[in-house]
Order: sequence, then C-alpha cells, then structure tokens
Amino acid sequence: MSEPTNLMVTTSMSVQEVMECIDRNAKGIALVVDEEFHLIGTITDGDIRRSILSGMNLDLPVQQVLDRRQSYATPFTAYVGTPDSELLHMMTERGIRHIPLLNEGDQVVDVALLSELVKEYELPLRAIVMAGGYGTRLRPLTDDLPKPMLPIGDRPLLEIIVNGLREAGIRQVNVATHYKGEMIAEHFKDGQDFGVDIRYVQEDQPLGTAGALSLLEESDEPLLVINGDILTRVDFHAMLNFHREHNADLTVAVRQYEFRVPYGVIDTDGTAVKGISEKPLVRQFINAGIYLLNPSIRHLVPNGQHYDIPDLIQQLLKEKRPVVCFPIREYWLDIGKSDHYDQAKIDVAAGRF
Repeated sequence: MSEPTNLMVTTSMSVQEVMECIDRNAKGIALVVDEEFHLIGTITDGDIRRSILSGMNLDLPVQQVLDRRQSYATPFTAYVGTPDSELLHMMTERGIRHIPLLNEGDQVVDVALLSELVKEYELPLRAIVMAGGYGTRLRPLTDDLPKPMLPIGDRPLLEIIVNGLREAGIRQVNVATHYKGEMIAEHFKDGQDFGVDIRYVQEDQPLGTAGALSLLEESDEPLLVINGDILTRVDFHAMLNFHREHNADLTVAVRQYEFRVPYGVIDTDGTAVKGISEKPLVRQFINAGIYLLNPSIRHLVPNGQHYDIPDLIQQLLKEKRPVVCFPIREYWLDIGKSDHYDQAKIDVAAGRF
C-alpha cells in the first residue's frame, strides 16, 4: 500500500501542480479529494498526457480535466481490509494499476498499487533496440564505434537504454545490429550481466527502422521498439497503459518541439490577407523514436526487406486501424548529431538525466 496524503490534491490546484504531484509520488496517479478527504476523482499519468496533447493550458485548475472526462467520472474504489488477492483480481480484470481504499466513512485512507501487490512485477513486453545504423552524422566519432556504443558518462548509451528497460521490468531485449555489430555483442554477450536476456537480430543489409521486426520470433506480447540513439527517462509502464487504454494497434511516442519563426507570418485566403503574426512561436509534436506495437500487426512488415516505421504507420492508417501518440514529458534527447551528443554528456554529468 502507499501513503495516500502524498497522492492527494484538490480541485483548485492547477494541472501543472497535479503533474508535479504525480512525478513526486512516482505512482502514476493523484487523488482529487475534498476538505474531508472524500474522493472526488483520480487523475492518472495518462490524463495528464492527454491534456498535453489537447493543448490544454497547464495553469488551469485540474477540475477542468475531470470535467472533460465524464466517462471516467466515478473512480473505482474498494474498502480497507479487502484481501490482496481480490484487489489483484480487480486490477487484472479492469486493466488498472491503482485502487483507492476507503474507510467506513468513505474517506480515502490508503491506496493499493499493482507494483506492491506483485513484488517481482515483470512488464508484459518484449523490446527491440534498433542499433544497426552507421551514425554518419556523428563521424569521426563513429568511425571506430557504432553509435549506440558511444560513451555517455562512464558507460555506453546502449547500456543506459538496456538498464532503463530492465528497471521497467522488461526482461527480453532484442538488439538489431549491422554496422560494427560484433562490438555490441562482445560488450553485452547474452545480457546476463545486465539483468536481461539479450538476443541479436543481425541485419545482413540495412533494413530501415522496421525491417528487422520481420526477423523476430513470434510472440503474443506487445513489442516496444526504441531507436538506439535515444537517451530518455520515459515511463514505459505509463506508455503501455496509454496504449491499452486507447485500444491502439500502434502507439508512437512524441515530443513537443517549438521554434520561433524569425519573420512576420501572413495568414492568407487566396490573394486576401486575413492577418499577420509577428515572429510567432510554433509548437509541433515530433516523432520521438519509441513505439509500441501489437503483435497482430507484425505480419504487415515485409520479410527481410527495407521498411521504415513511417511506412508501417501509413499502412495502418490506410486500413483505418488505431494509431495513437503518447507525449513524452520526461527527459528525452536524440543524440544523432554531435551537438546533441555533447549535450547528453553535459546533462548526465550535471545530474539532469
């Protein structure tokens, strides 16, 4: 169980404040209560991310998040004293990770957490790290090392990625290799020293960002795909929950990217000028190089041919199958360019990662 006061917020608090509460408690949830600790609602990590995607002002009161979410207005609860086995059954049946526990006066006094009911919780995912690229934008650093083996702090980037997967409860990790793949295999071997089972997918020729998926063994578990040049603290548990909540066939992680146009921008309708914005700030969501795929879509990847994730996404959209985006609000950096690689080393040294 968890100390509930660390998870409690009020309706007057801002979405930003609730997000910070969720980050501090590291449980993926905040409990919205009244002054007598009666439960009004719950705000999950997924709710926060959906708010970010919708462009919501994070300074607004969290009540607005609850108001937008009428279908989830009544949170699922149980009473103190409910056996752990029954709580676990409830979570499994409903696909949830938290259950607020109430006393006889219907006040929140505890919270049951899946991660505590199942002590050795293993995330039901396989992972594949795409580590076969040439790293041409990082030459001459990659003349002698594959990009994922470039050092950040006291260990290679790929070791940081593998450690993050292990900490999330992912035990089976595939690594797709091509350029200098033998150096990766020599460092990690079977993965036992790193707490995971590593299997190598050797690409005889570059197969793109998705082609190696056709070489994996069949499995009925979702597949996490991550590029081998990504330094991140993304919550893989939250990403899987988000994927399931939206019944997605593919979930693509995205990062908000903003830039200021250095000129006045003219809004036109044919030849007519409708308005002008002076050096506007433009916000877009960019592909963050991390994906979750249902096992049912792997057959769409052509066997042993060059194929990219954008090709797979376009095929799914053509078939009108659900593809959703998951906004990353944790640390994330693509080290594919030299200035980004330098920034990653600075961030790790300064403890910002």
